[in-house]
Amino acid sequence: MPSIQDTIYNIKTEQDFWEAALKIFNYQLENNRLYKEFATLLGKESVQPGSVYEIPYLPVEFFRNHKIVTGEKPVEMVFESSGTTGVTPGRHYVSDLKLYERGFLKTFRLFYGDPRNYLVIALLPSYTEREGSSLVYMADKLIKESRHPLSGFYKGKSDGIHGIIKKGQEDGARILLLGVSFALLDLAEDSPSDLSDVIIMETGGMKGRRKELTRSELHSLLKEKLNAKSIHSEYGMTELMSQAYSAGNGIFYSPPWMKIVLRDPQDPLCIYSEAGKTGGINIIDLANVNSCSFIATGDLGRLHEDGGFEVLGRFDNSDIRGCNLLAE
Repeated sequence: MPSIQDTIYNIKTEQDFWEAALKIFNYQLENNRLYKEFATLLGKESVQPGSVYEIPYLPVEFFRNHKIVTGEKPVEMVFESSGTTGVTPGRHYVSDLKLYERGFLKTFRLFYGDPRNYLVIALLPSYTEREGSSLVYMADKLIKESRHPLSGFYKGKSDGIHGIIKKGQEDGARILLLGVSFALLDLAEDSPSDLSDVIIMETGGMKGRRKELTRSELHSLLKEKLNAKSIHSEYGMTELMSQAYSAGNGIFYSPPWMKIVLRDPQDPLCIYSEAGKTGGINIIDLANVNSCSFIATGDLGRLHEDGGFEVLGRFDNSDIRGCNLLAE
């Protein structure tokens, strides 16, 4: 009998996904006390969902004040969101780091190929200065998988990043410059250059370090200063085990074990069944089997017919009231 890891990471069809999702839903309902209480309050604790539109999605805010775990496996690591001053961070209690590693490496290979062929430059200042960052954990593993001796964490232009990129180009390596938004913007403004053959990937993260920009504004600046055809993006969360990637234009695609559905901002229990509308992003992350695989995020998004999705920003009460204007 295949392990749960093998089942999750070998999903090929929609039917495979739904069968795995239903099994994990029942497992978490039975073995996750908080999720069961949440489903009970919604009157869904004894109802077998017939589709992704009938599953109860746990608000991501619960990760701030509750230890959300499924089963009895011991916790191996606690990932913690960076958050903002005065806001309780989200905490993800991870009981299987190998499951996490297998997932993000398989996802990277799906979208970008073998990490061993890359020079990985991780520009994550401030993130590397604190413990419990899932992004740093992932970047560290990608660096270790890389065969290039110059792969590593860097803080900015003072580390001679342009010289490192030039050396990588001379070596014939594929180059991934992975960075938080403010660090990439600092590099672009301080040292404009031609990085047209470099994969530049932003992971978000102004966090009060600079004036907030929309993703399109940020990408326009980076493309102009670094002569880049497109800016890639990674969409992930501390509370998730999986990531989605965009190769440009702000349209993200998920691995087969991760699905995005949208909820009506006026009625969080109403899930849209058609593409093109704007709503709150709900995520099914089957790799989150030991925590909660069904999460309602605080992000606003739009689905495309081909399964891609856009992240339009965060929304609060004022955004929710005006959200339907965006749905046309």
